[in-house]
Amino acid sequence: MPSALVSVVVDAVEPERLARFWGGLLGRDVREDEDGIWVVSPESRSGTKQFALDFQPSDEPRRGPNQVHFHVTSTSRDDMEARIAAALELGGQHIDVGQTPDEGHVVLADPEGNEFCVIEPGNTYLADTDLLGELACDGSRACGEFWSEALGWPLVWDEGDETAIQSPAGGAKVAWGGPPVAPKLGKNRIHLDIAPPVGADQQLEVERLIGLGARRHDIGQDGSDSGIDWVVMADPDGNEFCLLTPR
Repeated sequence: MPSALVSVVVDAVEPERLARFWGGLLGRDVREDEDGIWVVSPESRSGTKQFALDFQPSDEPRRGPNQVHFHVTSTSRDDMEARIAAALELGGQHIDVGQTPDEGHVVLADPEGNEFCVIEPGNTYLADTDLLGELACDGSRACGEFWSEALGWPLVWDEGDETAIQSPAGGAKVAWGGPPVAPKLGKNRIHLDIAPPVGADQQLEVERLIGLGARRHDIGQDGSDSGIDWVVMADPDGNEFCLLTPR
């Protein structure tokens, strides 16, 4: 069986503040343990548990727009306006990324400048998703194909260089917009944590992912530290992700 998407990890200067923002905006509980501060997984509209958001402390400086940003859905014009107002009240702000006035979505940033969009009601592409409707990524078609195989999620959009995948159980989509891809400026602030199923061999999964186009990746982790139970890898576009121990 392929690995599962466990969490989307967000590096943060103030993890607790950022977790409270996203927990408040998405209506999810926030919990803290020895592994981080979590905006916990809800059930999808289909009744399947979704991935968590994991906020980790980092003093890495922001070097430009993120390679990944969130799309938050809305069910009506009033709901969209309420979602925007909630984001602003929680510490978000409007930002300009070159969007035009006739575009239906609204571009905002969270308290640490991470871009996200509130999507207008009636968007058919995200109609079968949840409140957190999509992870929109800079990336190539090869990257979308890799993640489809890595997670066992089928391609639900495949037009030109644009791809998107979604769990067979439903929930948020993950999409890659194709070229031009913004240059990667250091370690990504947002990355995926995945894990093989219980009873699987982590090393065999590493080898499988390498066969699909991934590679091991050095971000300065100390491989001699026996407490490390994850393997840092990079996808075909060079984006970091972590393969955890089976769970």
